[in-house]
Amino acid sequence: MRRIALLFIAVLLPLWGFGELAEDVGEGRNFGFDLPILEWLHAHHTPMLDQLALLFSRLGYQYGVIPFDIVLVAWLLYRHHKRDALFAATAFIGSALINIAAKHYYGRARPSLWESLAPETTFSFPSGHAMGSMTLASVLVLLAWRTRWRWPVVAVSALFVLAVGASRPYLGVHYPSDVLAGWGAALAWVIGVYALMFGAGSAQRFGR
Repeated sequence: MRRIALLFIAVLLPLWGFGELAEDVGEGRNFGFDLPILEWLHAHHTPMLDQLALLFSRLGYQYGVIPFDIVLVAWLLYRHHKRDALFAATAFIGSALINIAAKHYYGRARPSLWESLAPETTFSFPSGHAMGSMTLASVLVLLAWRTRWRWPVVAVSALFVLAVGASRPYLGVHYPSDVLAGWGAALAWVIGVYALMFGAGSAQRFGR
């Protein structure tokens, strides 16, 4: 029972967080923390941080997360872990579709406080980079949870997600609330898919 409750909370809390952010964005409200964080980040720009932000921004999408998603599913199929491969593919594809749908539904314009080093033209909410990196990280953690690689995967995944997430407001192409919403939506989606696909056994795996 405790494990089922933990699994329920793991889905409910990030979903609630996303819902709260999405409701305010849908009503056109501003978040008090968005602009101060953006201004603080811009005030601390350095050439080295610029390059790091560009690197993690690229790794968080077309040059890192997307190729890794494809390779992971292919590797799981090659190792005959068909159920794990289906879980990963469902998590990746579903996350991308949810992100596209949410962006067009909310239609939030991107920040325009300064000229970005990596300008974007699509909508802002929620962050696709934050959502994609969190989706990949969550999938890896859940797949590794039953192995001795559990905590190394958790540590590396957390650092990667934070680095990608921080790079987007640093570059001025996302509000911090976009990043938080992307993280929340990804966590709720991946854990929910995991629970549905692995049934009652997922609570035992997740609660170990």
